[in-house]
Amino acid sequence: MFNALIINKDEQGYRCELQQLSAEQLPPENVLVQVAYSTLNYKDGLAITGKGPVVRKFPLVPGIDLAGTVIESAHPDYQAGDKVLLNGWGVGENYWGGLAQFARLNGDWLIPLPDAFSARDAMAIGTAGYTAMLCIMALEKQGLTPEKGEVLVTGANGGVGTFAIALLAAKGYLVVAATGRPELADSLKALGASAIIDRSELSQPGKPLAKERWAAVVDSVGSHTLANACAATKADGAVAACGLAQGMDFPATVAPFILRGVSLLGINSVTRPKAERIAAWQQLAQWLPRTMFDHNTREIGLREAIATASDLLAGKVQGRVLVDVNR
Repeated sequence: MFNALIINKDEQGYRCELQQLSAEQLPPENVLVQVAYSTLNYKDGLAITGKGPVVRKFPLVPGIDLAGTVIESAHPDYQAGDKVLLNGWGVGENYWGGLAQFARLNGDWLIPLPDAFSARDAMAIGTAGYTAMLCIMALEKQGLTPEKGEVLVTGANGGVGTFAIALLAAKGYLVVAATGRPELADSLKALGASAIIDRSELSQPGKPLAKERWAAVVDSVGSHTLANACAATKADGAVAACGLAQGMDFPATVAPFILRGVSLLGINSVTRPKAERIAAWQQLAQWLPRTMFDHNTREIGLREAIATASDLLAGKVQGRVLVDVNR
């Protein structure tokens, strides 16, 4: 028997509870993983509380990230003892996820844990750091180099934002961070931001074209912020869009794209091919400063995750939440 969070929706309503399960209750996938760490992301908060239509099948174990050790495998790429990690693939939404001591998963969703990282390290990075790396890789594939000029990071105090700042700075880029919390400017500069702007400069309706400033943008905000970021991107620059904290709308015109040749790159971290995932984690191993493993990171046990999910949605939790599923 092992501990897991279980979400149910029935005549008693929607609820998430800590329960004991047996291995026989796990889904019939081809790799059994003993989970060491998971995380608590915003999407997990929505799933656990039921405040967003995240979970599509019941009962379900939430948790979109996990890292651990293979116990049994019928997949050709893995054998008992292998260290693995997982981000996305609908785990924690359509498939049982990582907020449990064991998970049975499709081996196609897993990648080997890089030698540079422990399971705890990998989950301190989680989907947030992995998505930030995908954004930077997409921008560099589009031709971005440090010599091109300033790179804007919106939502700078969020998970993707903080990792994007640290990674870009480590690679030698001049980073400008947009934040609605100016009192945290010093911490953003400590991560590597060379300048800070208030998010209000971007979050209101703007002009179809603004003065060219950004060589590239990492945006996790969407809506007017994304539109204004595109409007001020230099000719032949690129914008990587990976989030919608301000909204799903995109109140923009085609002017930046057809008059300046700006590229808008959509970043979907959930279903990236295995080779691209491995490349992103290899880049993280190469470039991510070790200080990021404990920067603004809080560790909790599995039984604390339900209450913490509510706090997360209420804006009472800052930074990354690591979940040690074995305590």
